[in-house]
Amino acid sequence: MMKIHKIDDSMPTKQISVLLAEDNANFRKSLKLLVELDGDIDVVGEAKNGSDAVRLTKKLRPEVIVMDIAMPLLNGLQATRQIMDTFPSTRVLILSANSDSEYVMQAVTSGASGYLIKQSSTQFLPQAIREVLKGNTYFSASIAKALREQCQKIFGNAEMLKKRTARLPVCARALNC
Repeated sequence: MMKIHKIDDSMPTKQISVLLAEDNANFRKSLKLLVELDGDIDVVGEAKNGSDAVRLTKKLRPEVIVMDIAMPLLNGLQATRQIMDTFPSTRVLILSANSDSEYVMQAVTSGASGYLIKQSSTQFLPQAIREVLKGNTYFSASIAKALREQCQKIFGNAEMLKKRTARLPVCARALNC
């Protein structure tokens, strides 16, 4: 399900297929409008719960899933695990109102490529989708700062961090911890 979007007559670009998984219908519609304004993102499906997200991923094969955590039937973390087990090349970007570090760590260990706080999503969501599609991680600034501080507490000063970076998970290396 690849769409081609032309910026001008000489330059076609590939549309990024995105599935939105959010139980709040009004917020989901707002997200759709927001990401499709950029022109290179196509919302191919919308899920109102985690079970729908898993089912629609199997049917539509989106490149990126924007996933809320707190959803009925199957929460976003459980849905992410199931999706990553079946479609490991799919990128999941968690979008949550909760910035608790425990949720962030659970999201990353579930296979999510990033974590955005809903309050900052309007400014950064299209960029975050593009980054996770490239294989990068993407965190809201407040989460990145908290993760960096945790890394520094665990691993000590900056000189020691540089020596240990090669052994850190990808998410920590992305934060220059």
